[in-house]
Amino acid sequence: MTEAVAEPFHVGLTPDAVIDAAVELTRESHLFSWSIRDLAKRVGVNPSTIYYHVGGKDLLCRRVMERIATDLMIPDPSLGWQDWFRELLCTMGPLAMQYPGAAKWMLMHGPTIAAVMPAFATGLGVLERAGFGEDASVAYALLINNPMLTIALGDDRLQHDEDGPRDHAAMMQDFARIAANQPGADVFMNSLMRPYAEGGETAAQARLGYLRFCIEITITGLTTWLDSGRPGPPGTGARKEPTP
Repeated sequence: MTEAVAEPFHVGLTPDAVIDAAVELTRESHLFSWSIRDLAKRVGVNPSTIYYHVGGKDLLCRRVMERIATDLMIPDPSLGWQDWFRELLCTMGPLAMQYPGAAKWMLMHGPTIAAVMPAFATGLGVLERAGFGEDASVAYALLINNPMLTIALGDDRLQHDEDGPRDHAAMMQDFARIAANQPGADVFMNSLMRPYAEGGETAAQARLGYLRFCIEITITGLTTWLDSGRPGPPGTGARKEPTP
């Protein structure tokens, strides 16, 4: 009997080239929507070749995220914590928005890839020096998760072509029907819902503006909480006022 021979890799095709193609598929669609078959078709090989030489979808998603995270810029650690996270998130957010599904992966897996560890370690250090103490980890999670949740929701709406605008247009119709003559209804529809329903650049700018607002409100809330002496959760529970 002859020994089985593994299917040869396509001439000139490397694992890095496969990951490049996976990154582009993510940019064009959504990290969780393309399949190994889609990727194999993109690079001109059989799906089994991808599995054998690179890995399955979970591993490929991790490799895509590692590639994306190499573009993450780490702010100057001498900045105050508010400015440090404002700069980080105002670059991380738009970067994640270029690759639908990236924010969702980050929410699901956390800082578990090597490329994000410098930002993770620096960010924790910035918060600890600012006085967050044992709550630095929870504060870090809140600062990252709030913007990423906002992006992930938008990504899911856009997972199907033009589904986001259609969804918001349907929401506007339903809202107009049930909220007729309610105070503030017109303002809510026109200032918040309408830009998303228009789609295109208008919706993109609305998403970006909402993201920046989310970042600012999260920073403002944590600033108030820190300045108040970190009362109550997170961490080990409510902090008692010192006894005179």
